[in-house]
Order: sequence, then structure tokens, then C-alpha cells
Amino acid sequence: MTKKITRRSFLKLFGAGAVATGASTIVGCRQEGKTTKSLQEPPVGKMTYRVNHNTNDRVSILGYGMMRLPTKGQTLGDRQAGDEEVDQAMVNRQVDYALAHGVNYFDTAPVYTQGKSEYHTGVALHRHPRKNYFIATKMSNMRAYSREDSIGMFNNSLRELQTDYIDYYLLHSIGGTNDEFPEAMDLFRARFIDNGILDFLKQKRKQGVIRNLGFSYHGDVKVFDHALQMHDRGEAHWDFVQIELNYLDWHWANEINKRNTDAEYLYNELTKRKIPAVVMEPLLGGRLANMPNEIVDQLKQREPERSVASWAFRYAATMPNVLTLLSGMTYMEHLKDNLLSLCPLAPLTKEESIYLEEKIAKQIVDYKTIPCTDCKYCMPCPYGVDIPGVFAHYNKCLNESNVPHRTQDPAYARMRKVFLVGYDRSVPKLRQADHCIGCGACEPMCPQKIRIPREMHRIAEYVEELKQDKVTSLSDQTT
Repeated sequence: MTKKITRRSFLKLFGAGAVATGASTIVGCRQEGKTTKSLQEPPVGKMTYRVNHNTNDRVSILGYGMMRLPTKGQTLGDRQAGDEEVDQAMVNRQVDYALAHGVNYFDTAPVYTQGKSEYHTGVALHRHPRKNYFIATKMSNMRAYSREDSIGMFNNSLRELQTDYIDYYLLHSIGGTNDEFPEAMDLFRARFIDNGILDFLKQKRKQGVIRNLGFSYHGDVKVFDHALQMHDRGEAHWDFVQIELNYLDWHWANEINKRNTDAEYLYNELTKRKIPAVVMEPLLGGRLANMPNEIVDQLKQREPERSVASWAFRYAATMPNVLTLLSGMTYMEHLKDNLLSLCPLAPLTKEESIYLEEKIAKQIVDYKTIPCTDCKYCMPCPYGVDIPGVFAHYNKCLNESNVPHRTQDPAYARMRKVFLVGYDRSVPKLRQADHCIGCGACEPMCPQKIRIPREMHRIAEYVEELKQDKVTSLSDQTT
């Protein structure tokens, strides 16, 4: 049995500042000097907190997303670790470090990390007093949504997380479709209404097994609007709602993909109803941390000592109706950098927010990167294609100006070598884009509504042209 960590041993490990005090709506210590990347360790006792007016929960502005857990043998930036077994010791270490620095919101789901996330999250958190953290998990009944299967999923979450109550429980990813239900509203009703599961969850909230009930949204905005109308009519009371919000999606989500909804609309609809917003994808799966060099240089000119990622975190956290923002901090490096950005929060000025929304976001859109967030909802591919790995390599080369458009480019030979050699190193040959047969099983599962088979075939054709030294042009337009 894993030994419980006592308060005394916890504070001995990480310092007395691990437990902060205060109870105002926005709680945070006064910033002493500038928080910069030059700091080797994030400060303890400096976390900023927001208070959920529904339950008076004092929630850290930085939440820990447990979607992508560290695996054994994996190193930073390495997609071919070989050993995919979750490294429980590292999960424990990072959870301990996060708690010591004030993070108290941990978000998981039955489908994360190939179904392993709740178990490993439960092992790590159960070593600490239950009152020290909030657990968020989800009704992830995307495929099996009978009443029996859904209730079984709920009860299994309690077992895996080693708890008898869930602090924040969500209807997972409303607005999506699948092969059986091509209309998003029909799938919403099948998953939560017709089978009585929403009524079941509302009863669990009355019993205290669920403390806050909400939903996460991806997809058809009609379903988002319908869920809020249910709230208005008293058919459901949403204590919080999880949305994708960042400075690229604020005005440009619909521009990038006509099937997506601008974050400005989502946030404002929640704010009108005084429903706290939980933010997912503040970095868009790392896209707002790993950007084209030209854009990185612009941000570094304004704030040389801040990381590029910190701009995105501060942008989302500055909004007053944001309860917490989630980050999938697979590596200790990610965790430390995010803590440096938000311990405490230095809110952006209005001018800085507009600068990100208009100037920086517009440039990112013009680069036409594929809007994959590496969530892995599309995986596993029945034919073995590493879909997020292919997209990650393409985006990386695009950001670094290593995607040659024509053989006449002065740096064509160098760019061609970088693209092809890096492709073989980052994605095994049997998992590359040319192995996609276009079955389409992945596409309904993608929260970003990427036309995955079309993009796979486009990239596969481009790679073949590179190999044959016959590149004449490349359309960077994604849909």
C-alpha cells in the first residue's frame, strides 16, 4: 500500500509556503519583482486563486491536466520512447511538486492516456489528504452510452480515483457527432437525456457524490446554446463549463475552421449567466508555445525574460470569469514554466491582450498550421497511423521554415533534408501518413474538426514529391 504523505513530511519536502491562505474572489500575493525564466525554481506560496461562487471552492488559477502522462523512457520532445508504460513515480513526483506550489485542481477522464489516466491520477493524489485538492473527471460515454454502461463508467471513476466524491464532474465533449448520430443534437440526447444519465448525475449532486456539475464543449454551437437554454429554464444547473479559450481562438476559431466557435462568444455567454469558465487548451496543445521563429522574436522583444507560453497563460488567466485554466504538463519543465507564469498572475493590460488577439493571432493564422492539439482522441488509428505525430512534425517544420514549396527555393536542399530526416526520426515508417486508407474513423472524434484523412493524404503526397525531388508547390490551406 502506498504510504500517505503527512502534512509535516509534505511541508518538509517543499516548504511551509505550500499551504497558502486568503479568501477573496481573486487571491494572490503581491508580486515582488518580475517573474522571469531566469528563476531556477518557481516561488512557493505565490499561487493565484479564484473562488467558485457556487461552492466557495478556492481554486488555483493553474489546473493540472492529466491527459498526457509521462511514460518510462520518454524524454522531452521524444515521440518514440519505446516504452509506453506510465511512469507512476514521475507522476507522483510532479503531482507532489504541483501541490507544494499551490496547484489544487486536477482534471482527468476515463478516456485519457488510453484509459489509464484516472488510475494513475488516483494513485498519486490518494497519498495526500483529500481536502487538499479538487478532482475533475468526466462522463466520457462517447461510444457506449446505454444507461448501464454510463453508470458503470461513473462508478468506475470513483474506484480508479480512490474517492467517494467528485468535486467537478462534466458531461464530456458535448457538440460532437459519430457514425451512428451524424447530428450533434441527436448524439447529445442519446448520451445524456434519453438514457436518463443527466437525471442520474443531478441526483448524485444532491447526494453530495458530485459537488459541481458542468460540461465541456467541442463542436456544434447549437448544442452549446441548447445546454445553456436548459440552464435558463431550470432543466439543468451548470456550476461551471469547460471551453477552449486562448488568444488564437478568441476571434479566429471560426476563421481557421468554419465548424468551430470563437471563444469570445462562448466566454461571454457564460459570463452573462455568471457560470464560471474552466479553460482547456490555453496553449492549443503546445501550438502557442512552439511558434514560428519570427513570431517568437516579436514576443521576446517585448518581454525577453518571459517564455512564449507565458503570454498565452496570462491572456486566459487575466479574464475574471475564468476559474482555472488547464495545462497538460507531461514534463517537469512544463510544470515549472507554467508555475513561473502564474505564481502570482501578472494580468495583461488591455493593450497587451489586443496585441495578442489581433497582431500575433493573425500571423499564426497566416502560417496555416494544422490545428492539432495532440489530444489523441483520434487514436488508436485502426491502421496504425500516428496521426498527432504526423501533424506535429509538419507543424514543427512549418514553424521553423523547413517546408520547401518548390525546388527553386534557395534553401531547398537543406529544408528537404530536415523535413525527410526528421520525419523518419519522429514517426516510424509504418505509422506515417502514407498508411492512411481514408477510412474516416478518426474524423468524428477530433475536437478541432480537422479533416484528418484529407490532411494525411495531402502530407503523404507532399512527402512523396520531396523524396522524388519533384516539389513544385504546396497548398498550406487546411480545412
